[in-house]
This record gives sequence, C-alpha cells and structure tokens, in this order.
Amino acid sequence: MADDNLPSVLLDFPAEGVARLRLNRPQATNALSLELQARLSRHFAELGEDPAVRCIVLTGGEKVFAAGGDITSMAGVGPIDIYQRHTERVWAPIQHCPKPVIAAVCGYAYGGGCELAMHADIIVAGHGAKFCQPEIRIGIMPGIGGTQRLVRAVGKAKAMRMALTGAPISAEEAWVAGLVSELVADAQVQERALEMARGIAAMPPLAAEQIKEVILAGMDASLEAALALERKANALLFASHDQKEGMQAFIDKRPPRFEGR
Repeated sequence: MADDNLPSVLLDFPAEGVARLRLNRPQATNALSLELQARLSRHFAELGEDPAVRCIVLTGGEKVFAAGGDITSMAGVGPIDIYQRHTERVWAPIQHCPKPVIAAVCGYAYGGGCELAMHADIIVAGHGAKFCQPEIRIGIMPGIGGTQRLVRAVGKAKAMRMALTGAPISAEEAWVAGLVSELVADAQVQERALEMARGIAAMPPLAAEQIKEVILAGMDASLEAALALERKANALLFASHDQKEGMQAFIDKRPPRFEGR
C-alpha cells in the first residue's frame, strides 16, 4: 500500500507538454512495491498515448530516487510466483513509451531504482546521487534489465564490477561512465530536468519520437541496418506539417509553431 493512504505515484503537469511522475513512498525510500509498479505502468501507458504530452519527467523527489525493490514482497516466494508476476509486462509501457523520458535522480538509485532510471532516455543526476545493483548481496541478480541495460550504458568492465560486487558508484563515476547524461548540484536537479523537458516539449513531437525510436532500435542492429532505419525515418519526417513549418520559420527568422502533425 502507499504510505499514509496517498497514491504511490503522483502525476502533475508542470509545463505545457510536460508530464511529471513522482514516486511517493517516502517512508519506504520509494521501494518499488507491486502496487507502485502497477500504477507507474498505467501512467506510462496513458501518457504514451496522450497527444498533449510531449515529454515525461520521472523522479523520486529531492531526497531519494528509489532504493530498490520491495524485499518484503519477494522474501519466501518461489520461482513460479516470481515468474507469474511478469514484470516484463508491467514494465513494458515504460520500456516502450514513445515519448522522451527524463529521469531526475537525487539520492539513492539502487537495484530496481537504478533499473528504472535506465529506462529513461536522459538521466539528470545530482552530485550526491548514487547508483547501485546490489542484488547479489541478497542472493539474487538484477531482473528488470539491470545486467543488459547496464552493460550497454557503461560497458562490460564497469557493469561486471557493479553487478558482481553490489557496490554503489557515485554520480560523478556514473557520469564519466556514460550512465548519467548530465550532472548538476543536488538542489538544481528538479529544475534542470524540467527545463530540459520544456525544451524537448517545444520541439516537433514526431521528430522527437522518431529520433528516440531509431536510436534505440539501432543500438542492437548492424551499422548498415541502423543507417537504413535513420534514412527512412528522416525521409518520413518530410511528409509532416512540422517539417514544413520548421524550415519555413527558419527562412522567415521567426519561432516555429509545431503542432505534432
């Protein structure tokens, strides 16, 4: 259940085209309970289909992002119980969200929290943030992409170190390794993430969605296949109203008015 009978995920719209999802289990350091995961999944499914939403900010607030999974819901259960939870289905709307997602990370992003942050397209972290995959310390391993997304983000050597030792890395280490997109002062994380989200929301949404889709699809394709995806996606955008508007606005030396069509 959510703490103090409040929703475990809070949704607001702090700027035009921007949705913000905040994990809200402060008494449990935003541990990812089954209820929280389900609620987060529903929000992403709805926001991904909402044409008024052009960018999503995901945060745990100013003190902690998420300190891992809810261990009490896993202790004592068997493999069939874990399998039948089908976390891949619960997290699918986050993984496949067509809108750009920015994670604003302060404090701990441990275990499932680190895996959740890695579902975002951009991670803005505070200097005091820490990232960790500590599952080995309780006899298990990352199970929501922590091995696969981590190795793609930071490479084999650092991913092995994090997953096999369970030791955290600092925000600066995460930035140097390529896990974090931007590093700012802790007090500036939320505003910087919103500032970036407002900028992305002002861009043509069709172009933003195509950029995200091609980058993600191309990561696991050969270079030639990925370049072919890029060429076709770029050509497709020339059929959009926003392409005509963007280029004409550039010629006219005026701000463009993107409509997402």
